[in-house]
Amino acid sequence: MTTPQPATCPATQHAGRPAGTCPIHQQAAQFDPFQDAYMENPSEFVRWAREQKPVFYSPKLDYWVVTRYQAIKDIFRDPITFSPSNVLEPVGEPSPEAAAILKEYGYAMNRTLVNEDEPAHMARRRALMEPFTPEHLRKHEPTVRRLVTTAIDGFIDDGRVDLMQKLLWDVPFSVALEFLGIEDDSDRETMHRFSIAHTINAFGRPTPEERANVAHTVGQFWQFSGEVLEKMKRTPDGPGWMRYSIRQQKDFPEVVTDSYLHSMMMAIIVAAHESTSFASANAIKLLLEHPESWADICKNPLLISPAVEECLRHNGSIGSWRRRATRDVEIEGVAIPSGARLLLVVSSANHDPRQFGDPDFFDIRRDNTVEHLTFGFGAHQCLGKNIGRMEMQIIIGELSRRLPHMRLADQTYQYVHNLAFRGPRGLVVEWDPAQNPERHDADVLHATQEVRLGAPLAKHVVRDLKIASAQQVADNILLLRLVSPTGTSLPQWTPGAHLDIECGNTGLSRQYSLCSDLNDHKAWEVAVLNDPESRGGSSWIHQHARSGAELRVRGPRNHFRLNETPAGRLLFVAGGIGITPIMAMAQRARALNLDYEIHFSCRSRCTLPFAHALQQTHGARLHLHISDEGKRNDFDHLLAGLKDDTEVYACGPNRMLEALEAAVARRGLPDTCLHIEHFVNSVTILDPDKEHAFDVELKNSGLTLTVANDQTLLDVLRANNIDVQSDCEEGLCGACEVAALDGDIDHRDSVLTTSERRENTRLMTCCSRAKGQKLVLDL
Repeated sequence: MTTPQPATCPATQHAGRPAGTCPIHQQAAQFDPFQDAYMENPSEFVRWAREQKPVFYSPKLDYWVVTRYQAIKDIFRDPITFSPSNVLEPVGEPSPEAAAILKEYGYAMNRTLVNEDEPAHMARRRALMEPFTPEHLRKHEPTVRRLVTTAIDGFIDDGRVDLMQKLLWDVPFSVALEFLGIEDDSDRETMHRFSIAHTINAFGRPTPEERANVAHTVGQFWQFSGEVLEKMKRTPDGPGWMRYSIRQQKDFPEVVTDSYLHSMMMAIIVAAHESTSFASANAIKLLLEHPESWADICKNPLLISPAVEECLRHNGSIGSWRRRATRDVEIEGVAIPSGARLLLVVSSANHDPRQFGDPDFFDIRRDNTVEHLTFGFGAHQCLGKNIGRMEMQIIIGELSRRLPHMRLADQTYQYVHNLAFRGPRGLVVEWDPAQNPERHDADVLHATQEVRLGAPLAKHVVRDLKIASAQQVADNILLLRLVSPTGTSLPQWTPGAHLDIECGNTGLSRQYSLCSDLNDHKAWEVAVLNDPESRGGSSWIHQHARSGAELRVRGPRNHFRLNETPAGRLLFVAGGIGITPIMAMAQRARALNLDYEIHFSCRSRCTLPFAHALQQTHGARLHLHISDEGKRNDFDHLLAGLKDDTEVYACGPNRMLEALEAAVARRGLPDTCLHIEHFVNSVTILDPDKEHAFDVELKNSGLTLTVANDQTLLDVLRANNIDVQSDCEEGLCGACEVAALDGDIDHRDSVLTTSERRENTRLMTCCSRAKGQKLVLDL
């Protein structure tokens, strides 16, 4: 139910809006993000909007609030229509007194990387981004480790500490100063005061009593930044990003201006540490609130990188970003007038079930967590994201190694109320010093974990599961029932999903489709054929998989998805062990009351798994084709008379899939109807002697990169700070898929169907290349 439309509603000023369609919802009229309830959990605070009113006008803010993932990502994609110019703009009009105070200090904050419009923004970003690439950031890793170690040494035997006071503010602040090249950090308390004042001024809503003090402090911060900059100009060959920027000014004087350098100096002192401090605090709080996840990373440090990404998604340090509409535009069906200010609640987007399955579930092994929008997206994505990741990984790694028994103390969390940075001002933890591992094992002090500068490697996102049972269900076919060792529920999965199972210390990992009951959240089941022609994975599993044993698995991941709203009927075709993904698809089709049939081929009855259970569940919809009994599946006959809107899902031996593809072509059916699953890629991936270099334009990032003949596209993207996940890097798993906008793709994967390849809208960056000289990607 909506409130009566106020006379000042901006919607009434938009030409063409029908009467009675004011977007001011009752809850929208009361929306106020400057309170603890919002700072503690922005996603929950706007759940009502995400579910019912994804775009609404807030009269208290005079902002249009956007809450869903795809809408926010599309806004980030278009910096022309949606200008970032108001990112650092005070929320309300400054008082005349505050404006006069700032003028006394010569305050002239201008554009920076976060609020610069195009085309100036990309020119500056390209000129100044090199120190942010993974290659250059690596040199800061020893400093981060030293700072973290020293800080923990200072309280390791105390048994109780406020991590914000003793670790999480100091370390990111020191790293920020080193990165910038600021040598004098003696007056840290003053700089801390400067940072808080800048945050309140740019993103907060100071009370009338606070405004004068905030203005004085911001003015002092402006003068301090100018003094530091002038000092650096006298030693331009020294270290740090600001001196690098000063040197670049000589080559690009119209791009890197004095005004820009001064404004950037002030803004980045805050941005370079405030977001990391709060992100680290939020992450540690979240992990300690989920003891199983904390225990997992203590046991396996390779999980720290994916855990950091899930923490950034689930409880990141950036609650929202801001934009201004430069023309009349429509968002989620709501007409937005030119000049309107937008609040993009990325914390809400990161909990959108349309993008993240079971989004409120904290899962450090989530397969698409890197798609979160905490860092923004596209041309204005945070340049410092990887140094922040480095700091968070090292902080969490050292704490989990040296204080695995740490726990949250009883406390009340307080926040700085603002629209950007969010995290507690204090984070008190406790532990028993007598249980410190280093008191009993000196090697603890010398261990280090690998740091990922970029998206987590999917191969590190492992889960230790116990084999509850290992049952022979047909000749050479073993059904494994996998459960959590602690008996907890496992994440939900969708029909067609598979697991990657690590085969002990062999270095092998193999993909197996999930075939368990979709409603069973306590266990996952996979069936493994001991194939004498395999590469060794299946034989290892048959030799070592026993009830009670543990397996390391990755996933679930799905690139063989079922269309749950088909226009016509569904035809499921399986050969041998290929029945496994089809079982789950058929279960889902039955639950949705869809029209479907299953055609299951096998050599003989003894090699036919799950036939009895399938017969009981699907009855006459199941058709068995057993070669030894003279019943082979005739694909031409099977496809005869099918309507064009039929969708065919098939999994089985390559020769069966090739025969089915040929039959589809002979019958003149659209190849878009056929969806197949492969677990072997026979395409040559990379031979430098036979390759050519090509360019790749990243449409959203404003970059054009060159992929040499001896490089993969994935390697080049990673080297240039572009987040793309990967796993097998053989063109099999689909983890590194990205969207393509233009160019002829040389597809070398076994994930995409023939029709999907022809569409030229997706490619696997680990193996596929350009047929011509250029590709344009949606990155």
